[in-house]
Amino acid sequence: MAAGWNTGWKKSIALIKNQKNTSGGFIKGVVSRVESKDCYVLVPETGNIIRCAVKGKFKNEYNLKKDKLYKVNLAVVGDKVEFEENSDGTGIVYKIEARKNYLSRKAPKIKGAGYRGERLEQVIAANVDNLFVVSSVGIPKFNNKAVDRIIVAGESSSLNIYLVINKTDLDDDYEAEVWKELYASVGYNVITSSVVTGEGIEEIKGLLKGRKNIFWGHSGVGKSSLLNSMYELLNFKTGQTSTFTQKGKHTTVTSIMVRVEPDTYIIDTPGIREIDPYGITKENLGHYFIEFKPYIDMCRFNTCTHNHEPGCAVVAAVEEEKIPVERYESYLYMLETIEDDMVF
Repeated sequence: MAAGWNTGWKKSIALIKNQKNTSGGFIKGVVSRVESKDCYVLVPETGNIIRCAVKGKFKNEYNLKKDKLYKVNLAVVGDKVEFEENSDGTGIVYKIEARKNYLSRKAPKIKGAGYRGERLEQVIAANVDNLFVVSSVGIPKFNNKAVDRIIVAGESSSLNIYLVINKTDLDDDYEAEVWKELYASVGYNVITSSVVTGEGIEEIKGLLKGRKNIFWGHSGVGKSSLLNSMYELLNFKTGQTSTFTQKGKHTTVTSIMVRVEPDTYIIDTPGIREIDPYGITKENLGHYFIEFKPYIDMCRFNTCTHNHEPGCAVVAAVEEEKIPVERYESYLYMLETIEDDMVF
């Protein structure tokens, strides 16, 4: 968590304490952080951040995007809300506006197991424009299967996706350029970066302007360090990577959204150890691998999973080297691990 912003929240609350909403109506804001049952709402016009409770009615009636499989109960980072201010400077959220999109994953089993063992959906953030998938070329090493899982989650939410391959100062074997060429050939914008050398920092910063941007990746890949290097005010907490396990240590403990310019927002997320996209079936997984799209309608069967079926145009494209084999292998691995989601 950014220590400076924790102080900022307290100051914001103190500044408005005992003041009333002179308009006499609801105040509009954007959820910048969620803690337990409370959410912190940024009011863009004033810059104040107000700690709010959310009305219980949202537990059963708040609908999310149509192709997801169930409803969630409370506001998440990025939600546009309307709240009423209390006399003590806190607030109560009475309205959550409809989301244009949201990014989610299957909740970890330990927290999200259903009564039949199904996985629940964990929403990471809402109303996002750009998703920056952050990986590293070394410590920890680049993991294309993990990257592809995050990309699929982003594609299912119709986000603008950028792949950031970080820590190129550790890339003695030039692996970053190999992966950059592969993902660029598929159609993604790939940026190589290093906080040590400054590579890619200004390029990424230029893509953020006027957008809500979320940075998502595995623990230890350097997300928070990248963000801190772009904006001095952030001061997100950073950690080290274990040299024994090559896995990162969790430093950010909850998603946080910060306004870095009048119309520019950054969402830093907790580093993850696993990611399973939610609400995706074996039959539709291929639609979220963008290089499959020219061939999917050419398959013999409209329910083709592009695995064992005869007359599969996707498999033919892989054999003809029109689809990278690395991406196809990643697809097959994901296909094998798809589980049933909770359906209400």
